[in-house]
Amino acid sequence: MGFWSKLFGRETADSKTLEVTPEEYKGYLIYPEPIAEGGQFRIAGRICKEYEGELKTHTFIRSDLLASKADATAFMVNKAKMFIDQTGDAMFR
Repeated sequence: MGFWSKLFGRETADSKTLEVTPEEYKGYLIYPEPIAEGGQFRIAGRICKEYEGELKTHTFIRSDLLASKADATAFMVNKAKMFIDQTGDAMFR
């Protein structure tokens, strides 16, 4: 981890993966990973699925900021489910 990351408390991708429990939805795993920013939380996360023999990941960060980590987590999961319903496996192509 770099000097600035240590100084400002940034998490590594590996530490996030270990701490986040995914929610399963229609064969996809949803990992909510809100980003702390200016006293609020930016909606962010990953959608993963085994696709064509390998684990694929779709990562997104939205511009929305919410007051609590719990709200940002819940909003991300709902948005991810809607995205899965609308896009399906096409998100990995």
